[in-house]
Amino acid sequence: MTKDTLVYVGTYTETIRFGSGKILEGRGEGIYLYRLDHASGALELVGKTIGITNPSYLAFDPTQRFLYAVSELKTCEGRPSGSVSAFRVDPKTGSLAFLNKRLTHGTDPCHVLVDKAGAYVFVANFMSGSICVLPILEDGSLGEPSDFIQHQGSSIDPLRQTGPHAHSVTLDRANRFAFVPDLGLDKLMVYRFDRGRGQLEPNAVPWTKGKPGAGPRHLAFHPGGRLAFLINELDCTLAALAYDGRQGTFRARQVVPTLPEGFQGANSCAGVQVSSSGTYVYGSNRGHDSIVIYRIDPRTGRLTYVGHEPTQGKTPRNFGIDPSGRFLLVANQDSNSIVTFRIQTRTGRLQPTGQVAQVPTAVCVKFRRPDPR
Repeated sequence: MTKDTLVYVGTYTETIRFGSGKILEGRGEGIYLYRLDHASGALELVGKTIGITNPSYLAFDPTQRFLYAVSELKTCEGRPSGSVSAFRVDPKTGSLAFLNKRLTHGTDPCHVLVDKAGAYVFVANFMSGSICVLPILEDGSLGEPSDFIQHQGSSIDPLRQTGPHAHSVTLDRANRFAFVPDLGLDKLMVYRFDRGRGQLEPNAVPWTKGKPGAGPRHLAFHPGGRLAFLINELDCTLAALAYDGRQGTFRARQVVPTLPEGFQGANSCAGVQVSSSGTYVYGSNRGHDSIVIYRIDPRTGRLTYVGHEPTQGKTPRNFGIDPSGRFLLVANQDSNSIVTFRIQTRTGRLQPTGQVAQVPTAVCVKFRRPDPR
């Protein structure tokens, strides 16, 4: 069994048109596999899984025996749909063996998540604004969808919010509720998760409404489970939320900017992550090309500004904190790089390590923990 931390990177392999209207020429070859050096933060290329189109976002099951990847497409098999693929992970080498593929029944799937029991895969279809739930079979492959939900509505932005745009799915620690930030609706949708049937039902309080034009994108829970942080793509803010796990509801405590005062350029936010210690929260700025850092008050959950760290590349998308909590890796989509930073435990600041891996149109970074045996 491997004793290394392995890093899987999702990429764009073909041209894609985003909701903003931007057209990106995908240059990747598939899913890239790296070995992380625990001392220096360097990434050593181990291999690639080719033959999968636009595997932009990845997710492991809880056992890390299987990996799931969306194919961010507007058409698949002649239908207006993307797809999601299942892979078996070799326990010794980390290489991926294809199992099967299913349609997501919506366009441009941009996020995938496995529930905490390893029984279902959730996919957010961004462009069409829908959620698809698929059961995981005994061998790790995917069954036909057990549920599909189509969002309806719009908000105030005449370009980005003319319809629904489901951007991600997050589950609470108890595996009871699923949360879907919908950029097009300015809502954080809330569903009760029926684990027996693999279906989602609107919660008694079915959403948390954000500021018009905010564009909610990703949600990250604090390790304690009673706080969450929602990053808003369009108005470049980060919301600190108190979570009631009995009711599946949120209460806004604070909204802070992700950009420094006085910044005048174009920017949109992407990822959000909480440090393994629960002391800091990080968010990515595309345009300012930085990671914003806030300290989390352990008693109130309120945020105090720490600083910004340039990502040493263009258009930081997803980023990840390695299982040891020592390194933060940023996928700079438009400069084709993964840049490694060391996390300063005492201050939360990011220190460049000088380690850069060249990965064409990199999007997503996911870690596979070393096997404890």
